Amino acid sequence: MSKFGLRHQCAFGALACALALTPAMAQAQDAATSVDDTDLIDNAEVDGGNVIIVRAQGREQALSDVPVAVSAVSGEMLEKSGVADIRDLNQVAPSLLVSSTGNEANGSARIRGIGTVGDNPGLESSVAVFVDGVYRSRSGNALSELGPLDRVEILRGPQGTLGGRNSSAGLINIYTAPPEFEFSGYGAFTYGNYDAIKVEAGINAPLGDTVAARIDGVYFERDGFYNDVVNDVRINDRDRYLVRGQLLFEPTSDLSIRLVGDYSNKDEACCAATFVQPEFAPLARVSPGLDRYNRPEGGPALTSTDNPIIPILLGLGQDPRGLTQSTFNRDIYVSPGRSYQGETEDWGISGEVNWNFGDVTLTSITGYREYSNFQGSDTDYTQVDLLYRAPGPDAGAREFKTFTQEFRLNGTAFNDTLDWLIGAYYANEKLETRDNLRFGNDYGTFANCRIVLAINPALANPSADNCLGANVAALDGTLTGTPAFGPATPLIIAGINNLAQVRDIGSNGDRYNQTSENFAVFTHNIVHVTDTVDLTLGLRYTNETKDFDAAFSNDNVFCPQSRALLDGLLSVPSLAGLAGGLIGLSCQGNSTAELDGVTLSDQRKEDEFTGTAILSWKPDPDWMVYGSYSKGYKAGGFNLDRSALALPVEFDAATLDPSALQFDAETVDAFEVGVKYSARDWGFSVAAFRQEFSNFQLNTFNGTVFLVQNINGCDTDLGGADRDGDGTTGSCAAENVAPGVIAQGVEFEASVSPIRDLTMTMGLTYADTSYEDNLVGQDNGSPLDPALRLLPGDNLSNAPEVTATASLSWTPPIGNSGLSGLFFLNARTTDDFNTGSDLLYGKEQDGFTLVNGRVGITGPDRRWGVELWANNLFDIDYSQVAFNTPFVAEQQTYSAFLAEPRTYGITVRAGF
Repeated sequence: MSKFGLRHQCAFGALACALALTPAMAQAQDAATSVDDTDLIDNAEVDGGNVIIVRAQGREQALSDVPVAVSAVSGEMLEKSGVADIRDLNQVAPSLLVSSTGNEANGSARIRGIGTVGDNPGLESSVAVFVDGVYRSRSGNALSELGPLDRVEILRGPQGTLGGRNSSAGLINIYTAPPEFEFSGYGAFTYGNYDAIKVEAGINAPLGDTVAARIDGVYFERDGFYNDVVNDVRINDRDRYLVRGQLLFEPTSDLSIRLVGDYSNKDEACCAATFVQPEFAPLARVSPGLDRYNRPEGGPALTSTDNPIIPILLGLGQDPRGLTQSTFNRDIYVSPGRSYQGETEDWGISGEVNWNFGDVTLTSITGYREYSNFQGSDTDYTQVDLLYRAPGPDAGAREFKTFTQEFRLNGTAFNDTLDWLIGAYYANEKLETRDNLRFGNDYGTFANCRIVLAINPALANPSADNCLGANVAALDGTLTGTPAFGPATPLIIAGINNLAQVRDIGSNGDRYNQTSENFAVFTHNIVHVTDTVDLTLGLRYTNETKDFDAAFSNDNVFCPQSRALLDGLLSVPSLAGLAGGLIGLSCQGNSTAELDGVTLSDQRKEDEFTGTAILSWKPDPDWMVYGSYSKGYKAGGFNLDRSALALPVEFDAATLDPSALQFDAETVDAFEVGVKYSARDWGFSVAAFRQEFSNFQLNTFNGTVFLVQNINGCDTDLGGADRDGDGTTGSCAAENVAPGVIAQGVEFEASVSPIRDLTMTMGLTYADTSYEDNLVGQDNGSPLDPALRLLPGDNLSNAPEVTATASLSWTPPIGNSGLSGLFFLNARTTDDFNTGSDLLYGKEQDGFTLVNGRVGITGPDRRWGVELWANNLFDIDYSQVAFNTPFVAEQQTYSAFLAEPRTYGITVRAGF
């Protein structure tokens, strides 16, 4: 990884270089909330007379008084930045990265380089997302329109003693704009490139002296960024809407009840990918010591015909343009008739009650949510029909039904020496996933071509169903008089012919059900040791039970036939590899009729104590120094993927053990020291951190199946045995198992507002988030899976060492007309990083800088406005994730999910 050198220091252009010369500042990006409480105003950041108030510790506090690493971003800043969903928060929070891959339901949030990777809903998010205090079951559930926002708080590091769902890496608190006791309304219309149309509107009305109501709506449609040349459709389009209604009831000054109901829908085609080319993955990047993946400098491109799999793809109908065009050419070549169409429906209701009685406040947050998503796909991402999901209710579908209840009591005692908080949390989550993943019409021929390439590439004939045709004579002895495999030759040829029939076959609707019950009690207490010294102590007990069951439906009858033909050859050393390959390709991912009608069930129970201790000191009203320790936890669970049940060559339906699907809970020990300075016009915060993760939960795609494995370290030297292709070597004595992932670094966030109409912010994160040098799998010291052999000693995927953000907002008055201008820029620059969770070379992304901008004019009292805007102003090409192209990863061929190109347009606003 390159360091943040000279080439990045002025990557923001004039904006960043100017900010680098400003005094140190605080990350209080515009005022988050305005309050009149003078106790809170004392010594707090002020921007235009407004105090930045956050709930990072379960109470309303001035941001400067919170001894934790937290970023608060106001609704105004979010609007200027063009934030529509949590992925857009990347632009305003340097320690946060949100990305999505094959399905937006799989969106992943990372903080300080730590997040949950992959497409398996059985893994919970390392970064928890809450909207109005209600937990969203997975980060991807929040990848939809958010509507008007009051503010967003991003807490970094493990969380759990303040309420809600515990998390191991951090959390995102999203607060929507609440009802107010003034009549108002607004509307906005946006038109942009790719024929983007966005309509937003809302109205707020008091319904008497004690009740206020608000309703907001957003509709957004846009053409896709990809052009499916074969099927003449656009992919990665937008067609979505949101409606949210609220009621606020305040019968007295001590009681507040807020009810929120929302419904959102997406009917979109997502998510296409392109082939990786050398401009994205330079040929000089070679995996040291791993010959299978090496591409010597000057060797063939990833999709060159010198790569033996490429002529096979071409022979099966792949358009050569799809292989030779730039990685960032968004023309794609999909199998005829295959579709990425899908639908997402998300709705919920919640109620929050705050009741003050004496010196005690009771808070109750109740929520019920339902989320459903399905997504069709050409799952091999080529024009050759190898693997697909037909659009419909079983296409990679997931449904969540979640009920959550949180109670908190907080108050003061001992003449305000103790600020205490106690609470309880309950969640019931019912998750169902369904899948109809099937082999395509070309799969049997393609799979046989892989076998033939291993036997003798000169024999490969993709125009024949078995990829041999007349060339079979070179194997059966017709030409040479000697069968190629001796007496076993007829069985091998029968296995090849059997594999050729694996086409348009597979799952008819697998179902996985998981019910999770989570109960927790927690306390978070601030002891004012002196007038300037506070000691914060928090503790949480979490009890988690997960009940799992699965039912399979599959019509791949050729898998058991292949097994019957070739099982006897697995004990013959010279033929075991070939026989195993034929069985494995016939039964890929444990797709077999042997599972048809089979059901499995299991249960997992666990409990954990977590907590935090913070010592903070305010030597004077403008300064705070703090140090903290916290222990975090993320529940274990079940891998909702049948491929994890057994290796295909070892599969036996009669002895399947569902415990093979389990993975263990992830824990973290986190240490942090920080300094905050706040004044009326400027301030800054600095935090240094170290986080040690045990049983880190990793989900990675190895080119054929998804692997879910816990990652741990070993205190003894494994001598490189964790870096070879042998899955039986590299074990560690259980007493020597140690944390396997370490995240450590420094964060700097700042803001300055030298005059009323000008605000500048800056954030810089250096995070060395890496695997230890010696790695094992489970905490019993079992060896690391060979597919993960590049991990030891390297940075995690999507974990750049250096990330920086900056913004400039200037809203000057225009004469005495009541008009005001708007000039806004923000930028994010990032260092190099690898986008693949297995860290294979060919998946590395060079550092890049994104700039968003907005200019406009606003009428008197903000009653109207016109704005021109652009996101990714300089049209930077970059990838969210590169991955092994299914079934051709062994031939060093990768694909990539691209990020959005430049978008621009005009927005017209009006309000009263």
